[in-house]
Amino acid sequence: MRRITFTLLAALVLLASCNQYEKTPTGLAYKISKGNSKDLLKQGQFVKMHVEYKLPAKDSVLSSSFGRIPVYFMVDTSRMSKHSFIEIITKIAPGDKVDFVMNVDSLKKLGMLEYNNIFRQKDLINGKVEVIKTFTTQELMMADYQKEMDIEKTRETKELKDFIAKKGAKVSETPSGAFAEVTKQGDVNAMADSGKQVSVMYRGTFTNGKKFDGNMDADSQNKQPLTFVVGTGGVIKGMDEALRFFGKGGTGKLFIPALLGYGPNGSAPVIPPYATLIFDIEVLDVTVPAPQPAMPQGAPQQQR
Repeated sequence: MRRITFTLLAALVLLASCNQYEKTPTGLAYKISKGNSKDLLKQGQFVKMHVEYKLPAKDSVLSSSFGRIPVYFMVDTSRMSKHSFIEIITKIAPGDKVDFVMNVDSLKKLGMLEYNNIFRQKDLINGKVEVIKTFTTQELMMADYQKEMDIEKTRETKELKDFIAKKGAKVSETPSGAFAEVTKQGDVNAMADSGKQVSVMYRGTFTNGKKFDGNMDADSQNKQPLTFVVGTGGVIKGMDEALRFFGKGGTGKLFIPALLGYGPNGSAPVIPPYATLIFDIEVLDVTVPAPQPAMPQGAPQQQR
């Protein structure tokens, strides 16, 4: 009898907890925990907040800014995203915290995602928001964002240097903070300088040793060399910079902090947010790229 009573009590507590949530017109369930401010967010304000999304069905964090770079944006009441916490943006104030639940089926009906191996039918996405502060101008917001970027860069650099030190690797550092361990420099007369076309074999791993991409192993799906022109944005910035320590025939490792890789967003489903990347590389060739064809006379010029 006591067991039945306990189960009934637990169900009542759960029901009461669920009733604390309200719903938006698109069915987003949310609960606001008020802070000290009564100044609700309004049109044109610039906002700094932390946001996190979790997929409870897989017990995994999809993305989170907590402990990292906050999210910044301008409140635009003319573009209220459906089935998102943005629907209630004008109901919250600095210091407020919001818990919300998104329905994958609802997002599918709204055309915002498709079912796949991550988002399945009937799945829920749990989220939370913490509003930190507001800014009156974009300039003030960007100044604050740059401070947060500097903090994140310092943190990533320290973590990566500690990791490299534990490995006992001797490295050279790029201007932006990527690192290269040069096992073999290669031809000093054919260095992978800016403007040169390079062909590279590589193996990409995380700091735990798990492989995420590559073309140099027997089980690689694509065994063709990676070919690009250095300095043109053909690859992530960390790789672009660190390869310049090598010439034709060079081999070694590249250590890339997240901000010089795929950053806060990662590259789903392979690269998680804020992932440090390590590449084993071999530079097969360094050449002068073929000149681009001249623009026909009278052709429209690209706007810059």
